[in-house]
Amino acid sequence: MTQFRRIHILDPRLANQIAAGEVVERPASVLKELAENAIDAGSQRIEIDLEAGGARLIRVRDDGRGIAEDDLPLALSRHATSKIASLDDLEGVDSLGFRGEALASISSVSRLELVSNTQDEPSEGWRVVAEGRQMEPRVSPAPHPRGSSVVVRDLFFNTPARRKFLRTEKTEFGHVEETFRRLVLSRYDIAWVLRHNQKVVHQLRAGEEPAAMERRVGALLGRNFLENALHVDIEATGLRLWGWVGLPTYSRAQADQQYFFVNGRVVRDRLVAHAVRQAYRDVLFHGRHPVFVLYLELDPHVVDVNVHPTKHEVRFRDGRLVHDFLFSSLHRALADARPNEASSPHAATTTHEATTNGGDVAPSREASASEGQEQPRWQQQGMALGADQERPAAHRVREFMAGYQALHPEHEEQLLMPQPQRTEAEAPAVPESDVQAPAMPEADATQAPPLGYAVAQLHGVYILSQSARGMVVVDMHAAHERITYERMKQQVHGDGQALGRLQTQPLLVPMSLAVSAREVETAERERETFERLGVELDVAGPETLLVRRVPVLLDNADVESLIHGMLGDLERFGRSDRVEAHINELLASMSCHGSVRANRRLTVPEMNALLRDMERTERSGQCNHGRPTWTEMSMHELDKLFLRGQ
Repeated sequence: MTQFRRIHILDPRLANQIAAGEVVERPASVLKELAENAIDAGSQRIEIDLEAGGARLIRVRDDGRGIAEDDLPLALSRHATSKIASLDDLEGVDSLGFRGEALASISSVSRLELVSNTQDEPSEGWRVVAEGRQMEPRVSPAPHPRGSSVVVRDLFFNTPARRKFLRTEKTEFGHVEETFRRLVLSRYDIAWVLRHNQKVVHQLRAGEEPAAMERRVGALLGRNFLENALHVDIEATGLRLWGWVGLPTYSRAQADQQYFFVNGRVVRDRLVAHAVRQAYRDVLFHGRHPVFVLYLELDPHVVDVNVHPTKHEVRFRDGRLVHDFLFSSLHRALADARPNEASSPHAATTTHEATTNGGDVAPSREASASEGQEQPRWQQQGMALGADQERPAAHRVREFMAGYQALHPEHEEQLLMPQPQRTEAEAPAVPESDVQAPAMPEADATQAPPLGYAVAQLHGVYILSQSARGMVVVDMHAAHERITYERMKQQVHGDGQALGRLQTQPLLVPMSLAVSAREVETAERERETFERLGVELDVAGPETLLVRRVPVLLDNADVESLIHGMLGDLERFGRSDRVEAHINELLASMSCHGSVRANRRLTVPEMNALLRDMERTERSGQCNHGRPTWTEMSMHELDKLFLRGQ
């Protein structure tokens, strides 16, 4: 039974230990707080030493401004900071730390000492430690170069219940190294060193030039990341998004390479995550996660970082604007990632760059030679079609598009009609004079289109093409599926993803939905949004909505769940694409069954027409299910495979 006591003031150590429960979870949490203080001090070099995964020792040394002798006792006091002085400062804070409780909290659950010097003379340094139950600071002289060193020993030595939750040394160091990655990716202008058990793990030089930044990203995430990523830099309406976003075919089984920074602060935000998921929705293989290192810059006064003690979460003043900006920027960047004259999105020798002009992303790429890279992960991916995708849909395809016009019109019906398989003996003989050679220019082969010219068809499934760099292999069904799908979307959605051409139908009996009063307000406020999507809603009561009209394509859908989901998205993110997504799923299924099937014999002109259409089509690197549509092997890779020149 709880024993009731009189209200009293907690002693400082206990109060700090309670605060430490929010801020100090494990050694990685300590490193984050100490390194952020070093960054805020204007450091140009930060060195980190660990022992036993950080449980025994964490030392962070910087060459920043340092702390004056008179201020050292305050440094270990709770709610003491140099970073804000008023509410105005808090509303526009641009430093990583500002709460003034990290050092006090850490010192309450460890043996902490802080040595600092504001002068260029090393003998002018001072040390401070907090001792006793009241955590009285004690200051003494200590030699130290300009800057500060914080040493944390025996984490949780006085809180055994917390210490027993620490994992193995390897696990704790893994968390520390992940925190280190986030820190070093946030500041390219700082040199970093990480040592574990007196062994150098990472040593990174400072540099804000593009090449230096790419070297750091490659050192931390692997060269494959850069070779399968687009560089974006987009600015509009006071927002700037820049960084690297992975191609859909370079995805991972876990969301372990996703780094998003807001004004230099790494965040995990639901609004950001939702915008990124929407941008990848049409191109990512099921169950896979995209990779990215992205930086959002905006006015500090329009983002609130004082949301959680760990400062991992933020709140935007205009969440809808930020969401739409992130979604549209990434959506366009991924859509424009298509074959060009210099590279392959699946080749291990490619670096991608994207620039902006007036908010539009125009990708340009440069090939860089590399050897010994591991194979792209999509090569291990498989795909299984659901039962709902097996129904015939060729007639619905023709309802929305006139056909695959890039191929000769007389072949359209032939391509979509089932054809019996023939053995080689049954196949009609083709006169040698009718065999068309590839249209590769003899004078200058480097003038070939990005995907080159078709030379053969393999097993009725793949198109083999000769490009300027080497050999291109195309999955003809997957490629035609994406082309068909994009054309169907254009027919249905029109320009700008506005469903202006979408046919709607009134419901004979309006559907009544039980909703909350807040959802009714959202429905009234977003009436134009619903109408644009072909959904007509009326308010029938304080907690009741009537659905009077829906798109024709949703006649068999669970409209009630879609409406509830849309209301939730609009309330949380200011945007919802559930209706478009559901319609696109139907279109994707139709295009899958309305595309060129396997075992179709295509002529060389037909194969070349398909290649040219791929080069003009958005997202042509992936089919509707996220599978790759083509890959390329360079002559260098082919020569290496056959030991030529060895």
